[in-house]
Amino acid sequence: MTVRRGRNFLQTPGPTNIPDRILNAMHQPAWEYSGPDFAALARECLTDIRPIFKTDGKVFIYGSNGHGAWEAALSNILSPGDKVLVPETGLFSFAWSAMAKDLGVTIETIPSDWRHAIDANQVEEYLRADTKGEYRAVLMVHTETATGITSDIPSVRKAMDAAGHDALLVTDVIASLACTDFRMDEWGVDVAIGGSQKGLMCPIGLGFNATNDKARAVAKAGGSPRAYWDWEARSTARPEVYRWFAGTAPEHMIFGLREALDMLAEEGLEATFARHRRLGDATRAAVSAWSTAGAMELNALVPGQRAESITTIRMGKDYDGKAFQGLLRENFNVAVGGGLGQLEGKAFRIGHMGDVNEPMILGTLASIEAAFQILGTPYGEGALPAAIASLAKAHGT
Repeated sequence: MTVRRGRNFLQTPGPTNIPDRILNAMHQPAWEYSGPDFAALARECLTDIRPIFKTDGKVFIYGSNGHGAWEAALSNILSPGDKVLVPETGLFSFAWSAMAKDLGVTIETIPSDWRHAIDANQVEEYLRADTKGEYRAVLMVHTETATGITSDIPSVRKAMDAAGHDALLVTDVIASLACTDFRMDEWGVDVAIGGSQKGLMCPIGLGFNATNDKARAVAKAGGSPRAYWDWEARSTARPEVYRWFAGTAPEHMIFGLREALDMLAEEGLEATFARHRRLGDATRAAVSAWSTAGAMELNALVPGQRAESITTIRMGKDYDGKAFQGLLRENFNVAVGGGLGQLEGKAFRIGHMGDVNEPMILGTLASIEAAFQILGTPYGEGALPAAIASLAKAHGT
């Protein structure tokens, strides 16, 4: 058994590091879940989560992971037999589509090479061709965790408007929320889906549906049979707190969320976005230097489409992902993500989201380079100096 000292460098793209402040906030006895103290706290969270989505709409909180939040959105706005358009972004657009199929929804996919963001022109073409108005929604992933690519939501909204289509724009922001600028109302998103375990720095266990009036009207008029997921039943206009959560509330997760919202407010969202951008730039600078030896490359081909929260690195044919991740874990106490879907066994992923700072990224990059050296993986020189120079420049030196 390996004895590890110091902190584990959890640089996976979820779950992410949980700050001590959030852990301490959760470390308390249970409260009377129907009492006035918890009711006030829960209502605060339901209100204060709105600025994170940049919406004046209603946000519903579920005791679930991101997949639960997916199902909540789908079951409220879609009925069996409905048809939706899904621009392919990577593994998670496929997983979301598979869930929709299980619920009886018909999927039309816009194919992608997993190396580029969503092409809004293609979205417009598909919607213009839908002369019968069969598409009930466009399901798009903002930041695709498998590929390390962020797509442009305003361009998709513009394409939908140009096509004159009435489909709902439903956006997965699980890997971008509180990491990358997202403006639900300004960008015309009808439903946004989030999770607690990434940019919000909380444990896995809370899912979010942020909704506007149009989406809730669609849900009120139809959708699928549902109970736990139902938006209307969870209305905070009801005085009984247990109805807001369809039963006993996930109290300790709410305690943690309250602290996370406070921490994000203290830093300021713009500063939070800038921090993620700095760390992403430093990571990409290092990968670019490593790539000069020809054994690896950034998966995202277009610089402006590279995610601020996650970097995916494609590796050469001799790459052994299990050996690489195992060596990092056992020798350096560093965890990185493996390749997913068509990138399984062909890539690894560095998460730089949530409660992460510059020394953590530099330590991770140094450990990765040491692992390359141990495994005999060819890599270009100068990665750490490039990352340091990137951070120094970002901090104004």
